[in-house]
Amino acid sequence: MNKMKMTNEILEKIKQSMRHAMNGEFYKKRFAGISPEDVNSIEDFEKLPFTDKDDLREAYPLGLAAVPEEEIVRIHSSSGTTGTPVIIPYTKKDVEDWAVMFARCYETAGITARDRVHITPGYGLWTAGIGFQAGAELLGAMAVPMGPGNTDKQIKMMMDLKSTVLCATSSYALLLAEEIARRGVKDSICLKKGVIGSERWGEKMRRRIAEELGVELYDIYGLTEIYGPGIGMSCKHECGMHMWTDFLYYEIIDPKTGKAVREGESGELVITTLQKEGAPLIRYRTHDLTKEVPGKCECGLDYPRIATIIGRSDDMVKVKGAIIYPSRVDELLAEVDGVSSEYQIMIDHLNGKDILTLFFETTAEIELKLRELEKTVETLFKEKIGIFPDAKAVKLGELPRSEKKSTRIFDNRY
Repeated sequence: MNKMKMTNEILEKIKQSMRHAMNGEFYKKRFAGISPEDVNSIEDFEKLPFTDKDDLREAYPLGLAAVPEEEIVRIHSSSGTTGTPVIIPYTKKDVEDWAVMFARCYETAGITARDRVHITPGYGLWTAGIGFQAGAELLGAMAVPMGPGNTDKQIKMMMDLKSTVLCATSSYALLLAEEIARRGVKDSICLKKGVIGSERWGEKMRRRIAEELGVELYDIYGLTEIYGPGIGMSCKHECGMHMWTDFLYYEIIDPKTGKAVREGESGELVITTLQKEGAPLIRYRTHDLTKEVPGKCECGLDYPRIATIIGRSDDMVKVKGAIIYPSRVDELLAEVDGVSSEYQIMIDHLNGKDILTLFFETTAEIELKLRELEKTVETLFKEKIGIFPDAKAVKLGELPRSEKKSTRIFDNRY
């Protein structure tokens, strides 16, 4: 399978998912005047309205439920900290299907029942921790359900239990890697693989984590609205993430027009669930930016691939007419020797002007070298993005690390 194709079989699954979704109040209203029986081609499907996160907020608390309340066995909520939360109900089958997908992710990374899986993502309403655990248990691996924080205990348990797999956000994986190096205990760590999810990360950060921990790294993809992490996974060939298309159908659209992008172009990922019972979603806009990876993967998996997420269509900021995505900053900093993967951007409006300050970490300590690096970064930023920043070099480890997702851009203009 080279790419996600709309086959007759998938079309029938989509129609069935629509019928089921319309048992709930949310899609009963959203698809008023639309019959699943009228969707008989990809053209018909692409006329259906998108679903967005704001729509899901309006359904709070359980307006998304497409099953009777007695069939709901669990709820999860998206990890955002502002506004009305999104509540996603799960049936017993949803929970089991999610574990099946997650175990498949582990298998794709070559993880087996003999591994010891050290799980640092959070538990509770957030989908992460419990998903990593359920997949490990279904696989038969030993789950070490640490959750986030308490780095002292994390490292002690990692050493004492001889954990072989680390599951974490890239930010926390970096924090642990730096702390293990600082303590000089790398030789006491048995990690072989890292399963990293929940945020976009650049190549320089990836290399640092892999080298400092001595592990193979794998990208895992997912979002609370569509089960959680575990709906897509990279393999050892590091050429995109395989998407589990027996459970979902995806499209890649132009975020401005809503139309399908041409083959090979980047766009926004849109997902339709094919088997979800508690809260099926039709044409859900993830706002994650990616593109299709053509051809069949060398690993032999017959699942299409998307490229590693490069950013979000809603994390773009505009300064002095220049459009800035965090992924573009990752790329340009990766070109400068002596500059770390970690940075923060502060945008302020002072004396009638927008001011962009770019803080970046470096191992350089000589004042002259720091000034040279700042000038190099400023020039490259102007060349690649279109405006001059005020670049500020800081010591390695000076910028904050996070146990969850890192915030890279702080827009203080509003």
